[in-house]
Amino acid sequence: MSGRRAWLRSAGAALACLAVAGARAQPSEGREILDRVEKLLWGRTVQGEYEMTITTPRWQRTLGLRLWMDRPKRSFVRIVSPAKEAGIGSLRIGAEMWNYLPNVERIVKIPPSMMLQPWMGSDFTNDDLVKESSILDDYSQRVVGTTQVDGEAVVQVEAVPKPEAAVVWGRIVYWVRRADAVPLKQEYFSERGERVRVLAFSDVRKVGDRVLPTRWEMRPDAKPGNSTVVVLKDATFDRPVDDEIFSQRNLQKR
Repeated sequence: MSGRRAWLRSAGAALACLAVAGARAQPSEGREILDRVEKLLWGRTVQGEYEMTITTPRWQRTLGLRLWMDRPKRSFVRIVSPAKEAGIGSLRIGAEMWNYLPNVERIVKIPPSMMLQPWMGSDFTNDDLVKESSILDDYSQRVVGTTQVDGEAVVQVEAVPKPEAAVVWGRIVYWVRRADAVPLKQEYFSERGERVRVLAFSDVRKVGDRVLPTRWEMRPDAKPGNSTVVVLKDATFDRPVDDEIFSQRNLQKR
């Protein structure tokens, strides 16, 4: 009997350990919310038309863009207007990124140190445009608060970089509607805890098979009067994208 009791205690302890390990393996509520946000905005794939308007106190310009993304490893952005910039493209495969400059017919490889530089003079970075870093893979997520915005329950989710992640932000705070995972804004903080910029989402409408915000406005805190607005004109989600899109040969096409 003593042997049987010892075996039962051992088996019970093993089951308890498995239960704890299983609980730890479950995704956190914060991760689940941000996963829903990513799937809403990008799907598994997206092929879309966007308009980017860059505003500073001295000038303003608008770019027409086409975007192809096969999450999480490949993305391609092409400027289609105005004529002066048409043909410029950005390609990412894995951790590597290239820009094509048609005026000099050159492909330029972007080193990791340049991923956080402004893309085409905007308030979005190279990394923002091609999504080289992943909010799900490079960050840990947790719910830090809830509030009400326009009568809707809104969850605040904090994303903090994992120790081994090569990212610049000290943390990112998402404000997300609980009911439908529509993001309202993202606040980006430096490693010193200072807020650097805010990305606000608005103009929620149906695009294809989903309802999502179609106007994204980035404002840097240190540059009053500067903003970059991206407007989603049209998009197709979750359809296969031709492998040829994500090639340097396609990058050089007009």
